[in-house]
Amino acid sequence: MSSKKRKRRDAILDLMQTQKSVSVDELVTTFGVSAQTVRRDINHLCHENLLRRRHGGADLFEKQLNLPYQQRKTTNSEAKEAIAHAAAALIPDDATVFFSIGTTPAFVAEALRARKRLTVVTNNLNVVMALSNELTNRIIVPGGEVRLPDLDILGDEVTRFFEGYRAEFGICGVAGVAEDGALLDFHASEVRVREQIRTACETSILVLDHTKFGRVAPVVGGNLGDADRIIMDRAPDARFAPVLERVADRLILVEGGAP
Repeated sequence: MSSKKRKRRDAILDLMQTQKSVSVDELVTTFGVSAQTVRRDINHLCHENLLRRRHGGADLFEKQLNLPYQQRKTTNSEAKEAIAHAAAALIPDDATVFFSIGTTPAFVAEALRARKRLTVVTNNLNVVMALSNELTNRIIVPGGEVRLPDLDILGDEVTRFFEGYRAEFGICGVAGVAEDGALLDFHASEVRVREQIRTACETSILVLDHTKFGRVAPVVGGNLGDADRIIMDRAPDARFAPVLERVADRLILVEGGAP
């Protein structure tokens, strides 16, 4: 598949996360391509179970919808706090830290409130609020539109923003993990930012609770094995044992037990 075609299909999925439903005519106008091209894109995304065709357009496949932010924040909150404290223990004063969007990275920021002189680069405004009371910190954010109610800043310009920085640590979450270790998210732009954070930091730290294993999301990018450190509450079910065994030397289970 050409890069142009892939980017257009990623952009269609991003648009669908906001609108949930779209017409062929609207996509023709938005992307400046023919109706035939749009129908091919829709057919491809429907074949991958990312969209569902309707007359004159498509709807987002219901299983691909993300949960509301507040619901995600309170789900497994004790596990996320334990994961956050384990991640925070790796990060000293004076460090430069990237943070991705997501509730678990925001928990890590909360666990870092006692640190001094951090340089924080993030598109996650929940992280900004957690660490802005410490006046020795330096906090750098991109411009752009804020996605509500998550308080994230997304878009291609955010990837370019992160390209201008290097950090000692990168804290990233993820929406889901497939059986082969593939990392899944709901927006193509989320994947691009997470991959940029990973490649531009010295130590990438993936933080996730066990419920993310087997969770479905439409966009694939990166693999569990790409992270330098993986911090989880506990191992998921036995289906994922092989992929966890491959990363055992980088895996921290805060509730103990073997992967």
